[in-house]
Amino acid sequence: MIEEVGNLKLNLAFYEGKDYYSDGAVEDTLLEMVKKYTTVQLQKIIYQEVSWPILYHLSPIRENIVNWFPFKKKGTLLEVGAGCGAITGCFAKQLKKVCAIELSKKRSLINAHRNKNYDNIEIIVGNFEKIAPSIEEKFDYVTLIGVFEYAAMYISSSNPYSEFLNRINDMLKEGGKILLAIENRFGLKYFAGCREDHLGEVFTGIEGYSYDTKVRTFNRNEMIQLLEENGFLHYEFYYPYPDYKLPHTIYSDKYLPKSGELIDNMRNFDMDRWVLFDETKAFQSIISSGMFREFSNSFFIIIERKE
Repeated sequence: MIEEVGNLKLNLAFYEGKDYYSDGAVEDTLLEMVKKYTTVQLQKIIYQEVSWPILYHLSPIRENIVNWFPFKKKGTLLEVGAGCGAITGCFAKQLKKVCAIELSKKRSLINAHRNKNYDNIEIIVGNFEKIAPSIEEKFDYVTLIGVFEYAAMYISSSNPYSEFLNRINDMLKEGGKILLAIENRFGLKYFAGCREDHLGEVFTGIEGYSYDTKVRTFNRNEMIQLLEENGFLHYEFYYPYPDYKLPHTIYSDKYLPKSGELIDNMRNFDMDRWVLFDETKAFQSIISSGMFREFSNSFFIIIERKE
């Protein structure tokens, strides 16, 4: 079943009638906001509201994770886990076609209303594992922005992270790329007292998670090992700062931060935290020791399709 919201298509053929992932009642507020206000008006409201979900889902800063990337103008993209559309519109501006998959109908409606003027977006509502086999098209890009860490929840496999990567690889054209953003479980903020983003506990990622944890992130060496063990030998790491969710700078292996540059380290808006040491001074020491890449709070990884 196809619904149209403005120029945008909403495909409900795979929707099971229930949203299994939600921020709660605030999503009703978000839906009413995107229906009522323009993009410019929403930016003013963000600064008036003291609400992490409103900031996270509506802030234009979210687009910084990908708005610098040199996409092919006539390229096609599959966005897995599109959420409320924080970056869907950014893709639509730069690419010929965007196919977005999102588990939640409510979030898909928020996405649809905020991006209703685009005629090159289709949102498919449902579980990626059930939708993917029906998609015969191959894409130039597949994005996993804040999604890969949930693989164990939604991919039926004894090794869901490897399986997820391989399924995504099969959906790429020759020369295609996976764009993956994820927290670093060894990010400096976690040592300094921030709670793990998904579980809300201090030090749980640093300690290696419990055996039955369904959501987990990886450090840099773990990500490299995971990629190479699955045959992905060509990849580039980037380092969003302060993190990939609300980044204002994207560092790379070709341009790493200089001592004294990383001073914006107290931007935890979602949960309270401990302050165990001065992160600015710690980053200065880490940078001087040549270890920034290991302690970056987040990674953005460009992964080339394997043959």
